Amino acid sequence: MNELERLRHAMRATERPDAVLDLDIVIRKGRRLRTRRRVGAAAAATLAVGLASAVVLVAVDASGPGTGVPSAERPPPVAVAPPSVGVSPTTPEPTPPPTAARDVPAPKTLGQVIDSGVRYGVDQRVFYVVQVSVPGVPKVTIGLAAGRRAPDGFLTTDILVNDVEGADRSAGFHQIGYDESSSTTPVPTFGYFVGPAHRVIGTVDGRQVDARLARWSFDKEVVIFWFDPTELKPGQRLDGIVAQDARGRRL
Repeated sequence: MNELERLRHAMRATERPDAVLDLDIVIRKGRRLRTRRRVGAAAAATLAVGLASAVVLVAVDASGPGTGVPSAERPPPVAVAPPSVGVSPTTPEPTPPPTAARDVPAPKTLGQVIDSGVRYGVDQRVFYVVQVSVPGVPKVTIGLAAGRRAPDGFLTTDILVNDVEGADRSAGFHQIGYDESSSTTPVPTFGYFVGPAHRVIGTVDGRQVDARLARWSFDKEVVIFWFDPTELKPGQRLDGIVAQDARGRRL
């Protein structure tokens, strides 16, 4: 006889006229029965959880390597985000500067690279002559470049100017380079003069501005000049420009 039957038997005993109901026994048996039912329910729930966990583990193992299941038939892995509780925010790593310019070969310079004295961080503003080819103009073979030189010597060309007619060594001024952009590395106005120039003077808004000079190492008759960007804003057009010899005579 189980507990439930014993409880029912005790309660039926009260139906006889001569029976005496023992409430303590009924309450005690009923409490024991409820306790066992609770324990049984908890055990069943635990068993259900264990079975569910076993099913999950089997499913994960079946999709792993060595099961013989073709990879194309396996479901894609699911990424589960970890809980964010207790995770402090971190500072993202700084984005490295772009290196696409390094993929472009550095220009082959003709002669020495001229340091202008202008700096952009650790980079130097430099000028250098490079070889060019203009279709139908055989006497134009050089161009003047304004670039930047990194500490490791790598050159980046910003502006290249050259003649498009005539001869690149004819006496006088040749193409002048103006910065048409508004970049963080503005290019000073620059150019070259062929002849015994000792001074180059630009005129803008009625005032005269002296340029800085350097001679090309391959040909001393080629005088490279540029204007200090603090005295002549890059991109600002000159109203006029002249060259003078050592005696101050206009060339």
